Amino acid sequence: MKGMVQCVVVRLAVTAALMASAAAYAQSGVAKSNDPQTQTAVADYNAGNLGAALAEFRKAAERGSRLAEFNYAMMLLNGEGGPANVDEGKKWLRKAADANMSHAQYVYGKMYDDGEFVGRDPVEAHRWFLKAAQQGHVQAELALANQFLDGRGTERDNKQAFVWYKKAAQGGDMTAQYVTGSFYERGGDGVDQNLNVARAYYAAAAAQGDPAARLKYQQLSAQLRDQKEVKPQ
Repeated sequence: MKGMVQCVVVRLAVTAALMASAAAYAQSGVAKSNDPQTQTAVADYNAGNLGAALAEFRKAAERGSRLAEFNYAMMLLNGEGGPANVDEGKKWLRKAADANMSHAQYVYGKMYDDGEFVGRDPVEAHRWFLKAAQQGHVQAELALANQFLDGRGTERDNKQAFVWYKKAAQGGDMTAQYVTGSFYERGGDGVDQNLNVARAYYAAAAAQGDPAARLKYQQLSAQLRDQKEVKPQ
């Protein structure tokens, strides 16, 4: 059932901006559920039996299944299996977030960051991003890094931005890999310049299809090669 649970979580997204990748969500460690009713709900959802899935997620959520709380919330917000119910959806999403489900914390924070279903509040978004990021949620780490870099919802702090970009990069996020590479390329903000490390991060992003990272990798490779060839007399 693991793969099916991951699938339903990905599809139960409020908007494209709130949709997490299956890989990132699987890494969060919350995509598994041993609750039989939650598993049945996942199967019904994947089979297109949305009315049944909604009812089953609700029953499992009422018994405290975090995954069911999250999926039930997303179905209510999306209007799947019945009419949309934003207030009820937000209530169940908050329950999952309060139950320390990192993906629910990230989505709840993203709502406030984007002003989706709630008033935009970057400070509140920062609070939830931090909770999720501290559990290793890669998308939350990237969102937190962006906030520190922009000074949105918190004081601007490039050193903290680098810390969280690097964490997200190590978690496999392509954007974070590129930005981390740029920190090492230029140095500063508590980061020692290291072109070899920068090139490695650009290579990682390029391998995921980032054309700008591929160009940076090629440029640094040539620069490092020239430096090696020019020996002091």
